[in-house]
Amino acid sequence: MLIAVAAIRMRDLFGVVILFGVYSLLTAVLFMDLDAVDVAFTEAAVGAGVTTVLLLSSLRLTRRWEAPPRHSPLLSLLVVCVTGAALVYATLDAPLLGDPTSPVHKHVAPRYLQEAAGEVGMPNIVTAVLASYRGYDTFGETLVIFTAGLAVLLLLGFREETNTPVESGSMHEQVVLKTVVKLIIPLILLYALYVQFHGDFGAGGGFQAGVIFATGFILYEMVFGAENARGVMPADWLPRLAALGVLLYGGVGIFSMLAGKPFLDYSALSADPVQGQHLGVLLVELGVGITVFSIVLSIFYALSGRKRRHD
Repeated sequence: MLIAVAAIRMRDLFGVVILFGVYSLLTAVLFMDLDAVDVAFTEAAVGAGVTTVLLLSSLRLTRRWEAPPRHSPLLSLLVVCVTGAALVYATLDAPLLGDPTSPVHKHVAPRYLQEAAGEVGMPNIVTAVLASYRGYDTFGETLVIFTAGLAVLLLLGFREETNTPVESGSMHEQVVLKTVVKLIIPLILLYALYVQFHGDFGAGGGFQAGVIFATGFILYEMVFGAENARGVMPADWLPRLAALGVLLYGGVGIFSMLAGKPFLDYSALSADPVQGQHLGVLLVELGVGITVFSIVLSIFYALSGRKRRHD
């Protein structure tokens, strides 16, 4: 199978990436049919949208043949094998997928469903669970996104090579496309803001909003060019914004501790505990959105700013 994959031509790989995008879109439709709207939202935005664009951008920069490795891959292989074995071992004690008798279905989930309306006061139980009950976990996920984004940028490099001539017949010369995109981008950004600040009442939140907001800027660069896009959102702003989002999330927890409450106890933000929950969820979701937007756009800038390597 590995030999067959290695024999795939570059243009066939582009088709495979498009098929993965279609698969992600169909998965999002399946989640919608299962009434998992938030999960469907995330799958459509991340899986079918940004991931497809990033994979296509990566393939555009790769050569037809792989360069010889400069060092032995044995150490990397050993680390991957040990990590994989540890993860597999950790799953042995976990309950079977979908087991109705597992503790999470008998104790945790019923309490969330019964008490969330009174304790958090949000119609969207998913947002209440992710941002309030599981605030520690979501903070960890935000840190993971921030760290992973920095690691990718360190591997790709922060250099920008955008002063390349525009090829004839490219999207930069399509007048109709530019006109349509000018009308669509404000709607995309406005919708991202709606998803960001309406996540406590409906499907949405910081993860989805950050990806959608980044998509608007990615579309802008693809049509109007890298120089114009970086004039609107400079690349050196993005690492600072990513750190700002993490600090905003963590700052809410630190404020709670200074007020004599546990870390990320949003009731410290207001005299009314329910109002404090609303304000806390709003702030931490905003931090998540800023970090996700900055990391996704930074990775795209790093990819699009590199020159294509010739065979």
